[in-house]
Amino acid sequence: MAEILVGTCSWTDRALVTSGWYPRGRRDAEGRLRYYAEQFPVVEADSAYYALPSARTSRLWVERTPDGFVFDVKAFSLLTGHPTRSAALPADLRPALTRRWSAEADPGLLDEVWARYAEALEPLRQAGRLGTLLFQFPPSLAPGAEAEAFLRRCRERARGWPFAVEFRHPGWWRDDREASTVALLADLDAVAVAVDTAQGLPTSMPPVAPVAARRLDVVRFHGRSPHWGTGTKEDRFRHEYTERELTEWLPAVRSLAERTDRLHLLFNNCCADAAVRAAGMMRGLLVSAALPHQVRRAPAAVGGGGAGS
Repeated sequence: MAEILVGTCSWTDRALVTSGWYPRGRRDAEGRLRYYAEQFPVVEADSAYYALPSARTSRLWVERTPDGFVFDVKAFSLLTGHPTRSAALPADLRPALTRRWSAEADPGLLDEVWARYAEALEPLRQAGRLGTLLFQFPPSLAPGAEAEAFLRRCRERARGWPFAVEFRHPGWWRDDREASTVALLADLDAVAVAVDTAQGLPTSMPPVAPVAARRLDVVRFHGRSPHWGTGTKEDRFRHEYTERELTEWLPAVRSLAERTDRLHLLFNNCCADAAVRAAGMMRGLLVSAALPHQVRRAPAAVGGGGAGS
């Protein structure tokens, strides 16, 4: 049965930082990460989606967290086909990202972006702290031959790296498509990411719990806001999970745990400290549900020191 790691999709989200969850004296960059790692054994690094990370940052993440702590890292937006501002790129690459640029006509920019992204995350991989890379694809990526070809190109760039896929187009997981989507991800040696969102909306993701790779499965709890797929980020992800809502997930979590070696449960309902409270509640429910030996506690803390960033 899988080892279950529970955490959140960010430790630097502004709403969390200003919520008061971090104690006094531990609210700088170093203090926040060290404190978070004392509470949970896994976190998603979402900053890499918005800007290319640096090797220095990866090394600091390793230094500030204990052995056994794991980072899932989001892929940079350009790598997954999301709209990307040229300002998010390093200065020398910005001229290449013109309005006419496309991945099909000029894949060279993507190749260079991937090379720099991978180089930046190598310290995490070498230290054994990289859980997976998370390729979250936009709602515009609908199932079909063109989308599958794009997925294969993404996987080819990331050959040899742990690779997880989250779809935002509901069609990938509808009843008539689920089996072929699982088969595609298995062929790509990709981890399937399940999601929890509000139901009954045009953009609602089906509440499925697929397994495509034995080594890992990931569930991202986005909250159940009625504004999912619309509005601001705060509107889309504002939700306070209830014990009943999380209890509904326990059968699926158990099923996933029986079919994988490791399971990451990550909370993305970024409203004040709602995500960390939901993660703590889920961990308690799992222990009460006779899964205590599978639920990983936070590793022992590392010592202080190191520069802020």
